[in-house]
Amino acid sequence: MHIEEKYNIPKIIIEIVLTIIGALIMALGVSLFLLPNQLSSGGVAGVATITYYLLKIPMGTMILLINVPLFMMAFFKVGKSFFVKSLIGTIALSYFIDFFDKFEPLTNDRFLACIYGGILLGLGTAIILKVNSSTGGSDIVSFIVKEYKPNVKVGNLIMIIDIIIVALNVVFFKEIEIGLYSAIAIYLMGKMIDILFEGIDFTKLLLIISDKTEEIAEEIGEKVQRGATGIYGKGMYTNEDKLILMCAASRGDVNRIKVIAKKIDPKSFIIITNSREVVGLGFKKE
Repeated sequence: MHIEEKYNIPKIIIEIVLTIIGALIMALGVSLFLLPNQLSSGGVAGVATITYYLLKIPMGTMILLINVPLFMMAFFKVGKSFFVKSLIGTIALSYFIDFFDKFEPLTNDRFLACIYGGILLGLGTAIILKVNSSTGGSDIVSFIVKEYKPNVKVGNLIMIIDIIIVALNVVFFKEIEIGLYSAIAIYLMGKMIDILFEGIDFTKLLLIISDKTEEIAEEIGEKVQRGATGIYGKGMYTNEDKLILMCAASRGDVNRIKVIAKKIDPKSFIIITNSREVVGLGFKKE
């Protein structure tokens, strides 16, 4: 059963505001730390860093140009609210990067730049992920890939793309240090996101207790392409039999699953814990 998307306008407005704030923080990390020092955070930003120096194209403008076809491909594949928030986030990030690029960098020390740039990027990205939004790029690519290849490990794919783009930065700028410092920035960015999401592992385990488990499981399968397993339990206080949904998910999918569960059953009880290791379809293979 596919439920109709209902909108809570005040909530969406707050999420859009937080998306813009997250984009602002990300832009500070890029324009005042990473970009002036030729450092890359991988993904679309990494490509835009190369064109910024070689073709003199403003980085924010290039990010927007690259994201346009990605958004066109994803238009019918993602929820309307996610699409709108992500589009606003991408436009805001592009504008803020070009705006702050007019200011002097806060440091020309690449080591300091990769640390503070990575932290700010992670902080901004975490805020955006918290409200189930994005700034385009790798996030949109992951949704497109999941739609056509549900079993592809998107996290690994994005990591490979990031490695290739950072390597291209090294080739174009002819400095191995750029790759080494960029790797530190990307690592710190990921760790900052993990810290703000209260966990250090990529995979999370969700236990959802609800009277509408079948609807929730179906919606998770349709919108997040994640499977769920029903475990029979018994509420000791109510003495009632309960079906508990167990779902392993990536860090970026956790908030989407929470939103789906609460939308279908506002009274649902959700437990989220770190999973040390997940082996199987859609995750790690032995």
